[in-house]
Amino acid sequence: MKTIITSALCTSVLLIAGCSETTDKTQVTKPAATSIQKTALASGIEKANMDTSVRAQDNFYQHINGGWLKNTKIPGDKTAIGSFYDLRDKADEDVKAIIEELAATQNLKFGTDEQKVADLFRSYMDSESRNAAGIKPIQPILNDISNLKDKNALATFFGETQTIGINNPLAFYISVDAKDSSRYATHIWQNGLALPDKDYYFNETERFVKLRAGYVAHIEKMFDLAGLKEGKAAAKAIMALETKLAGFHWTRVQTRDSEKRYNKFETANLNTITDAFNWDLYLKAQGVSAQKDIIINQPDFIKGFGEIFAQTSLKDWQTYLTFHALSASAGYLTADLDNENFDFFSKQLNGRKEQRPLWKRGVGVVNGNLGEVIGKVYVGRHFTAEAKNRMSALVENLRSSYGQSITDLDWMSENTKKSAHVKLAAFTPKIGYPDKWEDYSALEIKADDLVGNIMRSAKVSHKKELEKLGGPIRKWEWGMTPQTVNAYYNPTVNEIVFPAAILQPPFFNMAADDAVNYGGIGAVIGHEMGHGFDDQGSKYDASGNLRNWWSEQDLAEFSKRTKSLVDQYSQYHVFEDLTVNGELTLGENIGDLSGVTIAYKAYKASLNGQDAPVIDGLTGDQRFFMGYAQIWRSKIVEASMRNRVATDPHSPGEFRALGSLSNMNEFYKAFDIKKGDAMYIAPEKRVKIW
Repeated sequence: MKTIITSALCTSVLLIAGCSETTDKTQVTKPAATSIQKTALASGIEKANMDTSVRAQDNFYQHINGGWLKNTKIPGDKTAIGSFYDLRDKADEDVKAIIEELAATQNLKFGTDEQKVADLFRSYMDSESRNAAGIKPIQPILNDISNLKDKNALATFFGETQTIGINNPLAFYISVDAKDSSRYATHIWQNGLALPDKDYYFNETERFVKLRAGYVAHIEKMFDLAGLKEGKAAAKAIMALETKLAGFHWTRVQTRDSEKRYNKFETANLNTITDAFNWDLYLKAQGVSAQKDIIINQPDFIKGFGEIFAQTSLKDWQTYLTFHALSASAGYLTADLDNENFDFFSKQLNGRKEQRPLWKRGVGVVNGNLGEVIGKVYVGRHFTAEAKNRMSALVENLRSSYGQSITDLDWMSENTKKSAHVKLAAFTPKIGYPDKWEDYSALEIKADDLVGNIMRSAKVSHKKELEKLGGPIRKWEWGMTPQTVNAYYNPTVNEIVFPAAILQPPFFNMAADDAVNYGGIGAVIGHEMGHGFDDQGSKYDASGNLRNWWSEQDLAEFSKRTKSLVDQYSQYHVFEDLTVNGELTLGENIGDLSGVTIAYKAYKASLNGQDAPVIDGLTGDQRFFMGYAQIWRSKIVEASMRNRVATDPHSPGEFRALGSLSNMNEFYKAFDIKKGDAMYIAPEKRVKIW
């Protein structure tokens, strides 16, 4: 399991395109036309997307993107479209070209990276063989489940099979120790649910009631399609068990708290949380029996899990595991199982009308298991040294402006400012691609064994994670591939990371003037830097340790300002009956506000005291803010949007634009926003943090 990345620009991910979904057998079709303008103006502003009937002063997001929103339909195989999604489609096309070249090559030497990419893709695309095999590829696992003799064997099974992707209540992973960033530590996170969040098990509004009924029907149908008996009884038992587990889950707001999540236990003392579970057998199965300590993120959940583990019969646990083994593999088995999985998790839950093309799903499988093999070729074809150099200069300009902003803060004491400067100077930027590529030599891939390929890949990944224990921190390691359209900040190593694929218009336009680039990729850079100083990132010091470096008075003032941001975003209506969760989205909202504020400062500094040119009738400041608003252009189906509001720490794109800009005095001046305009917030209520 990869290290959990704390703060990505677009997570589950906007999380750029949401969770991966199993999909059906669909003929390859041409992708939907991209909404990125192919003839960008010198300004880089996509005027064709605007709706000038909406005043900039009333809704700047609609003013910039409203024409596109009115005229663009979401294709049936998508739940969302927009700037991020256009770039992801382009990246998929670019990766497809690389994969298909290899897949068309005969007699590739077995064991080479090229052979692995080609045969993994072939194994996924071979629908005929998958249909013929039925559930035989996972039959050994199903047999192991049915042969479990007691709960000690069950504890061992939990540990063994998480390494191949089978869901159980304990999510084990290895990551940097947040209070000793010089070492790796083992961790456990609450887990075990198939629905997106605990609220889905308890909310009594009609939508959630229907989804629960749909989930129960889905479980029964999966058992029937797999030729397994007693599907109706199984569905009832699984829903009851998951509901009990959900009752002990922390909320997503609670799990954001880095300090409350840090609970280090001696492994010998895990029985003080619950003695109903054989921790020794579980940790041995994970391969970490020699570890002396472990960090438990949600100890309340572990205590509750212990009660449930003791009360639940072995038969019900076997039923639960049988379904989750089947569910985890459905996308790699028959079309019927794949389609049923799609019907519930994608169609009912997220509003996707039809499966993505088979090749896109195949690209996702290759990216997910051999991502940096593809990344090497992708970078060679699609990322230039010139782009990396210009991006590097932008990062340093943003760092300098952030430093000046810290110096100028009127609410922070000098001692806290010194610590903030030290942390800022210690940021490690990573741009484009890794300096050291991941080694896949231990992974065996066969053209006729898709499920085996996926399981072997998971086992190799787990082994690599185990090898970290006791060793130095791998600061060369990336949490995203170069072809990923996203960016992230990792607090325990204090790094900001920008994969190559996001460094394209409208975020980064080599042909456009600086204003739109600072409003685009500059704000993205500032956003990731801002995570180092958001309500959670600010709890980590320059070395990545969870340590308070704030004075008591400064921390109180910071909290007061962040509370104002919570209140502001909580008033934004996504739908008439649904508002943004200001507490859940706080960290990302701070990142957005900090990002665009610092990017603006950096843009002004880049002018060296000169006036910006007027291009297409737009001033430099206007182009900057317009460039910022257009990167959040997106359109999302209602079901998916409702899920995101419940689970995603990012605000919807419209409010990422409106919320940040409505707090910036410079925006008011650029577009002559006055009292009475819908975008207007009284000066004393505008939030300024960094």
